[in-house]
Amino acid sequence: MKLTWRLEEFFRHDLWAADLSEFSPWRRRAYSILRLLLVIGRDFTSGDLTLRAMSLVYTTLLSLVPLLAVSFSVLKAFGVHNQVEPLLLEFLAPLGAKGEEIVDVIIRFIENINVGVLGSAGVALLFYTVVSLISKIEETFNYIWRVRTPRRWVQRFSDYLSVLLIGPVLVFAALGIAGSMMSGTLVQRIIALEPFGTAFYVAGILVPYLLTIAAFAFVYIFIPNMTVRIPAALTGSTVAGLMWKLAGWLFASFVAGSARYHAIYSGFAVIIFFMIWLYVSWLIFILGAQITFYVQRPEFVRLAQGRRAISNRLKEKLALILMFRIAHNHYHGQPAWTLDALAQRLGVPGDMLGDLLAIMEKGGYIVETADNPETYVPARDLDTILLEDFLATVRSAGDGAFLYNETQLVIPEVEQVLADRDRAAGTALGDKSVRQWVAATPKEV
Repeated sequence: MKLTWRLEEFFRHDLWAADLSEFSPWRRRAYSILRLLLVIGRDFTSGDLTLRAMSLVYTTLLSLVPLLAVSFSVLKAFGVHNQVEPLLLEFLAPLGAKGEEIVDVIIRFIENINVGVLGSAGVALLFYTVVSLISKIEETFNYIWRVRTPRRWVQRFSDYLSVLLIGPVLVFAALGIAGSMMSGTLVQRIIALEPFGTAFYVAGILVPYLLTIAAFAFVYIFIPNMTVRIPAALTGSTVAGLMWKLAGWLFASFVAGSARYHAIYSGFAVIIFFMIWLYVSWLIFILGAQITFYVQRPEFVRLAQGRRAISNRLKEKLALILMFRIAHNHYHGQPAWTLDALAQRLGVPGDMLGDLLAIMEKGGYIVETADNPETYVPARDLDTILLEDFLATVRSAGDGAFLYNETQLVIPEVEQVLADRDRAAGTALGDKSVRQWVAATPKEV
C-alpha cells in the first residue's frame, strides 16, 4: 500500500515539480521522456485527438479519389503515373488480398475520370475537394500547435496546389532515378562485393522506413501555419513512422485471422477494415504531430499537468510584459515580435499569450500585421498610450460576457473600496505613457 501511495505521489506531484537542471543528463532525459509519455497518454484519452482522427477518416473517404486523380493526371504528363498503384498497395498492405481489391477499384475510378467531361465547374469542384482534405489536416495541426490564425484561402490554394502538382513528380522522379541507378551494371558489380552487398540488403530493409519518416516529417513541417523546426519534426516523424509500420504488421495479423468477420459482414468486411486502417493511420499521424509539438515547445509538457487559469495579478503582469516588449522593439527600431517568439522568450504558452494579445488589440493598443508569420506593433503613438488606461482595459476585459443584473451588484461600501483602489493606482502612475516607460530602458533588455 505504501509503495502504491509513493508511486501515485511521484506521478502526480514529484515528477512535475522536480527541477531537471539539478539532475544528471541521463536522469534529466528519463524524466523528460516520462513526462512526455504521460502527457501524450492524457491527450489520447481525452478524446479530442480521436475525434479529429475520425473526422479525417470521413474527409479522406470523400477526397481520396479526387486527390489521387489530380496526382495521377500530373504524373501521367511526366510518364510516371504507373507508380501510383504500387504506392497504394504499400499503404493498404495490412489488408492483404482485400487491399489489392480496393486498390484495383480506386485505380479504375481514377482512370475513368474524364476531365473534359467534367467541365470547368467539375474541375473546380475536384480541386476544392482535394484542398479541403489538406485544409482539414491543417486545421488539426493548428489545433495541436495552438495556432489561432489559419492560412488565408488564397495562400491555401497556392501552397496546397504547389505540393499536389510538384510534390508527386519530385517523389516519383527520385524513386525512378534511384531504381535506375540500382539496376545499372556498375552498381550491380559493387553490390556483388562484400561488405557492399550486406549494406545494400540492410538499406533495402531501412529505405521503406526512412521514406515513411521523411514523408511524415515533410507534412509536420509544411502543414502547420507556423515555423516547425526540423529536429522536432524528425523526432515526431520517427516515432510515428515506426508506430505506423508496427501497426501495419499487427493489423495484417488481425485481418489474416478474422475469417468470422467476413462470415458476418460478407462484402462489407473489406470496407470496415479499410475504414479502421484509415482511422489507425490518422491517429498515429496525429500522435506524431503531437510529439513534434511537445518536443519543440517543452514548456507545454509541464503546463499540461497544471490548471490553465491564471490570477488577475499574473494576467495584468503578462499584459504589461507584452506591451513593454512590443513597444520597446518598436521604439528602438528592432524586429517586431511574433506570437511564437514571445512565447519562447517568456516561457508561457502561446494560446495564453494569444488571449492577452487579442484583448490588447481589441482595446486599440496593438495591431497584428499582415506578415507571415504575423507580428505585433503598437496601434498608435506611444505617447497616447497611458499605463493607467492600459491596465484598466486589461482588468475589465471580459466583463461584458458576464450576464447579470447590474443593480444587484452595486453595494456602496464595495464601490468605495474599488474607487479608492483605482484612485491610488492612478495617482501612483500619474500620466505616464508607454513612450516614457520604454524610453528609460536600454536598447537590449
